[in-house]
Amino acid sequence: MLGRRLFYIISSATFHKDRVELVCLTHWFATSRKLIGARYFNKGYIAGGGHPSFESARDSDGHGTHTLSTAGGNFVPGANVLGFGNGTAKGGSPRSRVAAYKICWPPINDNECFDADIMAAFDAAIHDGVDVLSVSLGGDPIGYLKDGLSIGSFHAHKKGIVVVSSAGNSGPKDGSVSNLSPWMVTVGASTMDREFPAYVALGNKRRFKGESLSGKRLPAGKFYPLINSVDAKTPNASALDAQLCKSGSLDPKKVKNKILVCLRGVTGRVDKGIQAALAGAVGMVLANDVTTGNEVIADAHVLLTSHISYTDGLAVFKYINSTKSPVAHITTPRTKLDTKPAPVMASFSSKGPNTITPEILKPDITAPGVSIIAAYTQATGPTGQSDDKRRVLFNSESGTSMSCPHISGIVGLIKTLHPDWSPSAIKSAIMTTGETRYFISFSLPVIDVSIRCPDLVCSFSYLARVRDNVFEPMLNASDQKATPFSYGAGHVRPNRAMDPGLVYDLILNDYLNFLCSLGYKEEQVKLFSDEPYSCPKSYSVLNFNYPSITVPSLSGSINVTRTVKNVGSPGTYKALIRQPKGISISVEPHLLKFSNVWEEQTFKVTFKVKKAVSSDYVFGMLTWTDGKHYVKSPIVVKADRR
Repeated sequence: MLGRRLFYIISSATFHKDRVELVCLTHWFATSRKLIGARYFNKGYIAGGGHPSFESARDSDGHGTHTLSTAGGNFVPGANVLGFGNGTAKGGSPRSRVAAYKICWPPINDNECFDADIMAAFDAAIHDGVDVLSVSLGGDPIGYLKDGLSIGSFHAHKKGIVVVSSAGNSGPKDGSVSNLSPWMVTVGASTMDREFPAYVALGNKRRFKGESLSGKRLPAGKFYPLINSVDAKTPNASALDAQLCKSGSLDPKKVKNKILVCLRGVTGRVDKGIQAALAGAVGMVLANDVTTGNEVIADAHVLLTSHISYTDGLAVFKYINSTKSPVAHITTPRTKLDTKPAPVMASFSSKGPNTITPEILKPDITAPGVSIIAAYTQATGPTGQSDDKRRVLFNSESGTSMSCPHISGIVGLIKTLHPDWSPSAIKSAIMTTGETRYFISFSLPVIDVSIRCPDLVCSFSYLARVRDNVFEPMLNASDQKATPFSYGAGHVRPNRAMDPGLVYDLILNDYLNFLCSLGYKEEQVKLFSDEPYSCPKSYSVLNFNYPSITVPSLSGSINVTRTVKNVGSPGTYKALIRQPKGISISVEPHLLKFSNVWEEQTFKVTFKVKKAVSSDYVFGMLTWTDGKHYVKSPIVVKADRR
């Protein structure tokens, strides 16, 4: 049985400015218990002036429960959110045992999670002998020696523990990705092929598809007055506050028995609905701003709501301004599968380039992180707001906090199948087998992915690109072609990751040399090694044996080396290259022959700048294939035109 010998830990927390919980998974025993332990850490928080409302590992906001069940939840039939998305839920490693470690508390000067508590939790997890740490937690990118997550995860990595982390929710801004340590697996967030459509019908007979998980409904065919929230502001409120439907900005006399149109941003999506309901609205249309584009999210709103795209929002606002008596109707949401295109990168998913070490591509991989249904706490309602008295067993949440445990669950399965693989080998297996042609069917937080792409059918032109389920390049929320700065090595492909063929492996000294190459002194490197370490006289971070290759400042030509290890059957691998625009790439040797398992081969990649070259980053792909395995490494290059 998969997971029977799995000793597994998941630690997760709300990312960035939300409330934070930390949980973990542990050992499978032949008993009926799932949750076998829970601890909390708050000495750093208290020393910083914090006063916990209750000192307990209990989950008060649902985040820890949600991420935990996504990673390790057992099979649960009849899972749904207010009747939507009904099906059998399971986590990535459903036979694992779990424990919980809580490290984050109500904010003090925007600080919720103190390094002292983070590192104490890591120490406890290491002492417990765990195999996987899933960290849906982070902040602004900082140097490795100043980041408790980075230091704690390094020591966990040394003990053979795979650390999986969230990329962050600060997208679509470039350079916003967090958790940059190369010893972590950093996960971006994308959509899946399931929607919960709720349509907005206007009085001019135009109709727009949005999404929602609201259990409310309006009488069929009945239209209600439609009002822009700016036109419903109180006398003392600013137009911007009213546009965002902030608390206290809406006049009930203007809103009552109408459908209110609010703009997404600043305050929470569900909070806007609560403000609309408090003002007497019968429904809400939540329109995206330009930064969130076409990304619509299904939330369990307290009133009937449809969350629509930026373009559709402009059309709704234009209609309101075109007539004296605008009216609208919102249909009751429903569950729809096999939607296209999918996946699409989430607008909130933080993006590269890596601002600390640009030679390391981050994020590493992407996984489903939008409208993810998983278990939820009974301590609060599905919106997380005090005014929401509803209680649900499952809830829909979005964020890189949700995509992170998808990867953590997959790591748990890989460790069960290959207990002798290092954390770096497991990370490589996930990255180099990332999706290239997609067929995704996640009706609930289910990890298995069905692929409609037999080896004999998938041409190299597809295998060298990251494509969605209509065989087009994966897009971002603004309908633009996404890049590795959004998705890393691509969308996770769990079944292929179990048998990657080749892996890019790393040992402790490789990481110490990496730190040396960044200018850390030997006494600083000792903080990671726990013993004296002599830095090599010369070492290029470009030759760090990472599964992706990034050259952030290419002038003329340069050679980069990598080493691959055979973890499959004997075979001969051929190099296939998709050249970045304006860059010439060659590989020597172009054939690698492996006779034995664990055999290693080293190759050299030569980059040359052509005459006509972009001043921006360009992207390519290196694929090693034996006809059965496709070991893909994204290539990211920026030419130095000085």
